[in-house]
Parts: sequence; structure tokens; C-alpha cells
Amino acid sequence: MTTFIDEVRIFVKGGDGGRGCVSFRREKYVPRGGPDGGDGGKGGDILFQATSQLHTLLDLRYHQEYRAPRGSHGKGKNQHGRDGISITIRVPVGTVVKDPESGAPLADLDAEGKTYPAAHGGRGGKGNAHFATATHRTPRFAQPGESGEELWLRLELKLLADVGLVGLPNAGKSTLLSRISAARPKIADYPFTTLTPHLGVVRAGEERSFVAADIPGLIEGAHAGAGLGHQFLRHVERTQLLLHLVDVSEGTAENPVIQFQLITRELALHNPELGAKPQRVVATKIDAEGDGRRRKALAAYCRRKGIPFHAISAVTGKGVRTLLRAVAAWLAPHEVPQRGASRRTGPASSQGGTLDG
Repeated sequence: MTTFIDEVRIFVKGGDGGRGCVSFRREKYVPRGGPDGGDGGKGGDILFQATSQLHTLLDLRYHQEYRAPRGSHGKGKNQHGRDGISITIRVPVGTVVKDPESGAPLADLDAEGKTYPAAHGGRGGKGNAHFATATHRTPRFAQPGESGEELWLRLELKLLADVGLVGLPNAGKSTLLSRISAARPKIADYPFTTLTPHLGVVRAGEERSFVAADIPGLIEGAHAGAGLGHQFLRHVERTQLLLHLVDVSEGTAENPVIQFQLITRELALHNPELGAKPQRVVATKIDAEGDGRRRKALAAYCRRKGIPFHAISAVTGKGVRTLLRAVAAWLAPHEVPQRGASRRTGPASSQGGTLDG
């Protein structure tokens, strides 16, 4: 399986412009032919282009420096130097280009084929043919080419998904994603089983589908770097709806309301817009809930707060169909134009999947 890399720092440099030429026309029977030095060619540009065929920034982790070719120098007989070839760096849809020092976003490549010119090539120098005048007919100088732009950039990948699955480790996010889609994240009975985000395409009817993202590693202090959540919180920023999974099984010691409040607080501290996103609370593992007191306490809290509440068992499938129909119905009027191929496949995503149970 391909390693999931969602942040890299790279150096880019546009090509230098070619020098202008100093040349004079020398032909038999053409006395004092005058200057005929051509211009230098423009240096190549460095471009970023979004593509749905890539799903990680892994390639850029091992190739961190890109230099475009320089333009060719001008020649005699007013021959223009050849322009340098531009380099196009392909990145996954959802990549954000940022200034590495200030963190200011420079471009958001959130659609298939979207392009950003990161470093412009230098302009070619003018040949001496440009500088001939009535009083200075034999200029013996030309312009040098300009240097291409060079800079360091930070690239961050934010997954494009309609629904984000959030919650404490072992809340059942990966189990639910594997139940409703063809995604196959690692599932085990210990915390931090999932170490990278996973995408799954969920079919909620013959003509309805949406993309769900399993965001791993959220614990208290995630916004400040605790656990793994600080690495992946950015991936829920683009989602339209959050499904907040809370474990209500009998063997869990934590109060389910406190679990919910803890993660909600971490989302808001990371980005206030995350804390204000529409969400639904999903009580999980109801097949092992015992007397159901934990689920009832969480449901009562959600009623008081006006938060939609669902109870499911991803293992048996109980309540899953109802949940997905409610999610699909909510998404229908909130759909946005398809931003490239957000329903993409790869190591961090899986196509297919049917609605079971």
C-alpha cells in the first residue's frame, strides 16, 4: 500500500532568460549591414496542476527541488533564442500551496485540471538589433537574460469528502466505513489502529452516493499536537457534514456526553469553522450497550441541544441504513458542483460499496 503523505516542502525555480546576441550583418555586396543580434528565449515556468490520478504527495517527498530549463541565447541574423520548456508538477486534487514562512495560502487546487504558476521564467535579453539609432548605428552590447523566480513552498493536501467521520480512537469509525463502502481500513480493538485518513464512496440508493472520510487519531489536545489528530484535522475542513461517532458500549468507562464535548471542543480550537459545521451524533456499538443507559443519556443530551441523533451497530448493520438515508437526504439540497474527481480511488480511498443492513 502506498504511504499516505499529505504535507511536503519543496523548492522551485523558473528558468533564466537567454542572453541577447551582439552580431552584425556580414554579407558580400552589403556594406555596413548593421546590427542583427537576436533576442534570448524566455526561461521555462514551474506550474502545479491538480489531477485525480494522484492521491498523496509521496512523489514530492523524495523529489524536493524543481528547476525549469533556461531559454536559449539569441543568435545572429535576428534569430530568437528558443524558450525554455515549462515544468508541470502534478499534484492531487485538494492540494493547497502555501508560503512556508507565513503559512498564507497562495493557491487552492480543488478541481481537476486546475493550474497554478508557482515560479515564472525570466525574460530573455534583447539583442543589439534593438538598440540601433540614427546616431548610434553599431551598438556593441545586448541585454543579459533575467533570472527566473525561485522560492520555497509548502504543499498541504486536504481530502475532498462530503462527510467526515470523527470521534475518539476506537469509536467505530473504520468499522462503519468498511461496512458502508469498499474501503478496507485496518480494524482492531486497540487505540490508533488507523494511522492515515481513508475515503470510501457510499451508495445510498441507485442514483445517490457520497464520499465519506475516516479521520484518525482525535484525542484531547489534538489541536495542539497530541495524538495524531493535529496531522489530519485539515482533512475535515472541506466536508459538508460531520458524523460524530460516540462509543456507548457497556465496556467503555468514559461518559458518552463528555466524549462528544471533548472532540467538539478540539474541532473548534483547531478551526472555529469546524466547530460550527453541521453534524449528527451517532451512538455506536449498540450491540454491546448493556442496559442502554449510556445511549439514553447521549440521546437526551442531543435532544436538548437540537442535534440529530442516530444509534447504530456497524457489526450487525442495525440502524446503518436509516443513518445513510438521512445523510443522503441532508446532502441532496446542499450538493456543490463536483470539484474534479473527488470520488477518487487509491491508497487513501476506495470506490464501490453498497448499503448493507
